[in-house]
Amino acid sequence: MTWGNWTTVREFILVSFSTLSYELQALLFLLFLIIYLVTLMGNVLIILVTTTDSALQSPMYFFLRNLAFLEIGFNLVIVPKMLATLILQDKSISFLGCATQMYFFFFFGAAECCLLATMAYDRYIAICDPLRYPVIMSRKSCAQLAAASWFAGFPVATVQTTWIFSFPFCGPNRVNHFFCDSPPVIALVCADTSLFELEALTATVLFILFPFLLILGSYVRILSTIFRMPSAEGKHKAFSTCSSHLLVVSLFYTTAILMYFRPRSNTSPEHKKMVSLSYTVVTPMLNPIIYSLRNNEVKAALRRVIGRTLSPRKL
Repeated sequence: MTWGNWTTVREFILVSFSTLSYELQALLFLLFLIIYLVTLMGNVLIILVTTTDSALQSPMYFFLRNLAFLEIGFNLVIVPKMLATLILQDKSISFLGCATQMYFFFFFGAAECCLLATMAYDRYIAICDPLRYPVIMSRKSCAQLAAASWFAGFPVATVQTTWIFSFPFCGPNRVNHFFCDSPPVIALVCADTSLFELEALTATVLFILFPFLLILGSYVRILSTIFRMPSAEGKHKAFSTCSSHLLVVSLFYTTAILMYFRPRSNTSPEHKKMVSLSYTVVTPMLNPIIYSLRNNEVKAALRRVIGRTLSPRKL
């Protein structure tokens, strides 16, 4: 597809938070920079701990490590450019840069939806069919499930991004968002986009709603099994193994559904930006915190890693 033959737009302008005063934008820069650094450090720490600690080699922590990699990638796609628009007032982004940002946003977003569903399936087998858990969730099966989750991002990212940027852009070129998301970019197209919007709705159902329904179904079975357990201690132990994932899913899907399943006419651009901040900036920071604070095994592993790091080496 020859983009150059179809468009007069060579770059886009990210409106971002330009309606705010420069002082408020500087404060947002400091806030988002701190969140960004905490996100990177938290997820890197999760990767380090689940890789090096022998007690965290179960499938649950293998998938958690994959989730941490996804969150890092998701953050790198969105936040650095947003920080530049806030402090440097450099709001321009090239045509190719916008397409690249959108591609990886779709890729990491779809992969995360599928990985969260895979993690729910892991918890379902662990609690509802514990005797067969080592066989079903073998090392090979876990690798295949993780690879399938990552691969799921490629088709949706390729189709969506290629289709959007094959449309003619005749101007204006102001994207009313802090990154190149599909709805504000497609609003700039000077052609009929009804067929694309139908495809986008189908992709949204497949990669957001369908995994969410799988997660919901898994947790209905999980909670039903937990409530039938005879001992209070068994119930508490079973629920503690999935409470962190359930909280992460709630945070991610609440904001994603609010963003992509509400009628356009009912949502202002500024409200969309606030909702987008929740799942692109805040949730990736909270995920490692949730898993660290609500999981005793992770907390114990963190103490061991910190202890080994701080203790003097024996000669």
